[in-house]
Amino acid sequence: MKKGQIYEGRIETVEFPNKGKIFLQEEERTVIVKNGVPGQTVRFSVNKLKNGKAEGRILEVLEPSPLEIEPTCPHFGQCGGCTYQNLPYGEQLRLKESQIKVMLDKAVDGDYSWEGIKPSPVSFGYRNKMEFSFGDEYKGGPLALGMHKRGSFHDIVNVADCQIVDEDYRKILACTLECAKETGLAYYHRKRHTGYYRHLLVRKAARTKEILIDLVTTGGETTDLKIWAERLLSLSLDGEITGILHTKNDSVADIVKDEGTALLFGQDYFYEELLGLRFKITPFSFFQTNSLGAEVLYQLAREYVGDMKEKVVFDLYSGTGTIAQMLAPVAKKVVGVEIVEEAVKAARENARLNGLSNCSFWAGDVLKVIDELGEIPDIIVLDPPRDGVNPKALEKIINFGVERMVYIACKPTSLVRDLEMLQGRGYRVERAGGVDMFPGTYHVETIVLIQKKNS
Repeated sequence: MKKGQIYEGRIETVEFPNKGKIFLQEEERTVIVKNGVPGQTVRFSVNKLKNGKAEGRILEVLEPSPLEIEPTCPHFGQCGGCTYQNLPYGEQLRLKESQIKVMLDKAVDGDYSWEGIKPSPVSFGYRNKMEFSFGDEYKGGPLALGMHKRGSFHDIVNVADCQIVDEDYRKILACTLECAKETGLAYYHRKRHTGYYRHLLVRKAARTKEILIDLVTTGGETTDLKIWAERLLSLSLDGEITGILHTKNDSVADIVKDEGTALLFGQDYFYEELLGLRFKITPFSFFQTNSLGAEVLYQLAREYVGDMKEKVVFDLYSGTGTIAQMLAPVAKKVVGVEIVEEAVKAARENARLNGLSNCSFWAGDVLKVIDELGEIPDIIVLDPPRDGVNPKALEKIINFGVERMVYIACKPTSLVRDLEMLQGRGYRVERAGGVDMFPGTYHVETIVLIQKKNS
C-alpha cells in the first residue's frame, strides 16, 4: 500500500471520534476514514501511512448505508460542523452509545452499570452559542461568513440555512454578512495577518430568548458599526437582542480572543434559566451550548452525586457555576474552581441572584488553587475541558480521599485516560451513561460515578 493509492471498500464500524474502519482483504489491513457512517461503500485515497496504520480520505460514496436518510441541512457534507445528519436521530444515539460503551468496557476494571445515552430534548435548533468565521468561499472568492469547510482551515462555507441553530441566528448571520460586504473591508487573512473581519459570536437563551451578539475584528481599520447595530435591531426576531458588542482581537491565533470590547447597544450579558435557577452569561464565559440538554445532564449529575446533606462538594472546572448551584440547595457547602476570571465573576453573581449563600467560587488553575481552598471535600464533581484533568491536578484530587466523585466528560478519550489513574489509586466505576448534547455531530457528554473501593 502506498500514499495516493485509491481503493473501494465498505465502512464496517465507526469508532469515536469519527473513525470509520474499512478492512481491505486484498491488502489484509484496516484503513481509517473520517466522515462516513456504518454500511457505506466508498471510494477513498490513502493519505497517511505511519507505524503500520493507514488512513484514507473519502472521495465518493458509491453506495449509501441502509441506515442513511436525506440530511435536513443543505450544507451537510460541505460544512465541517456536523457528521451524522444523514442518520435518523435514533441511529445517531445507537452509534454514539456503542462507541462510548466499547471504550468504557475496555477501560473499566470489573463490572459497572451502563445506563445508555439520554437524547437531547430537541435535535435541531438546539445551539445557544455559535462562533461564525469570516473568510472566502474559495481562494480569491467573495466574502463569506459561516463555518469552516469540511477538512479545510481556510475556506468558509456560508451556512445561511444551518439547522443546529434557529431562525434568529440565520437572520443575524445574513444581516451581518450583508453589512460587512457593503463596507468593502476584507476578512482577516490567517497567513498574511491582514484584514478586518474575524468572527461573529451569537448567543441566545432557550428559556428567556435573550440574544447577545458580538462582532470580532482586528483593531487596525475602522468602520461605523452603529449602522450594523441599527440593522440588527430592525430585524424581526423571535427572541430579543439584549446586547450588541464589538471585540477587538489582533492575536495571530485563529480563535475568538477578547483584547478590548466596546458596547454598541444594551448590555454585555444575558440571562438563561435552567431547572428553576437563573444564570447571567457573559460573551466569553463557558456555558453548555445546549440549554435543554444541559438540564438533562445536570439532573443526571445531581442523581449521581447522591446524598449531599451536611457534605462539602468541590465543583472543579465550574464555568459559570451551573453545577455548583444545582447542588447547593441540598449540600452543606459547594466550592467551585474555574480558570476563566470572567466566568467566576458571573458565577458569584449568579449565586447571589439565586439566593445561594453556601456557594463560593475561586478563580485560577485547579492544579494551583486546590491547595489554597482551606476546605476538605466529601464529594468532588469534575467537569474538565476537552483535554481532561492535568495528571498533577488529578493526583492532588485523589489525595483528598473522597468516597465518591462524578466525572462529566465532553471527550470520552480523556475520561478513559483519567480513569486509569483513578482506578490505580483505589477507585472503581459504579455507574456510567451519556447525554447527547450535540445532535448531528459525533460529540457526546459522558458521565461516570466513581466510588472509593471498600467504601
